[in-house]
Amino acid sequence: MSTEPLPHGLWPEGYALVVLDEVDSTMAEARRRAPALDRPTWIMARRQSNAKGRRGRTWLGGDGNLAATLVYKPWCTPAQAANRSFMVANALFESLALYIDRSALSLKWPNDVLLNGGKVAGILLESASSTGPLVDWLSIGIGVNLSKAPHDLRTEFAPVSLAGEGGEVVAPEEFLHVLAGHFATQELKLGTWGFPRIREDWLANAARLGEIVTARTATREITGVFETVDQAGNLILRVEGREVLIPAADVYF
Repeated sequence: MSTEPLPHGLWPEGYALVVLDEVDSTMAEARRRAPALDRPTWIMARRQSNAKGRRGRTWLGGDGNLAATLVYKPWCTPAQAANRSFMVANALFESLALYIDRSALSLKWPNDVLLNGGKVAGILLESASSTGPLVDWLSIGIGVNLSKAPHDLRTEFAPVSLAGEGGEVVAPEEFLHVLAGHFATQELKLGTWGFPRIREDWLANAARLGEIVTARTATREITGVFETVDQAGNLILRVEGREVLIPAADVYF
C-alpha cells in the first residue's frame, strides 16, 4: 500500500492519496476511514472484489481501469453535497479531454460521462449525517474505463473504454493525478463563484440538451425536451408545454 502521491505530475495541495493493491471497494474503504479524516483523501484500488454502482449495479474495476473514491468533509448540506456530482463530472470531462477529442465526450444527467455515445465513466455519491444540517462526510466514487470496457453488463448505454475508442493509453495512477487536479479546480470555482458556475460548465457539455429524452423514476416514465438543469441540480423537462422538475431518475435517449 502506498500513501504518497505517485510521480505523474503535480498533486493538488491539501489532498492525501492512498493506493491499494486490492480492496472490497474503494467506497467501503472510504466509509471505514471517514471518521478519522484530517484532510480530503483519494483512495485508489488496482482491484476491487465487491464494488457496486448506482442502484446496487455491479461496478467492475482493475485491468488498467480507474477505481477511486474521494472522501472528505465538505461542510455543506446534503443537497449541496449531491451537487458535487456535477463538479466531478466536469473534472472527468476535462481530464478525459486530454487523451481524446473533447467533441466525442458528453455529460449525461445525473452522473455519467459518455464517449461516442457509450458510457466511459460513472459517479456514485454517499454521505453521512448524524446531527445538525451538515453532512459529516462525503464519498465520491468514480469508475473510468481507461483500457477496456466490461462486456457482461446489461445497460442501456453500452460501456466503452478510452483506449477502445481511439484515445491515448493512460495508466490509472496518471489519470487520477490529472483528475484530482481538475477536481481541486472545481472546488476553487465553487468557492469563488458558487454552484451557478459549476452548472454553467456542466450544461456546456450536456448530452442531448434541447432534445427529447426519457426520465425513468421509481414509479413512472416522463418523456420531454431536456430543457436545463436548475440551480438545485434537478433535471427540467418540457412536457406538453409545461416544465416538469425531476430530482432523481435514470435518463434514456
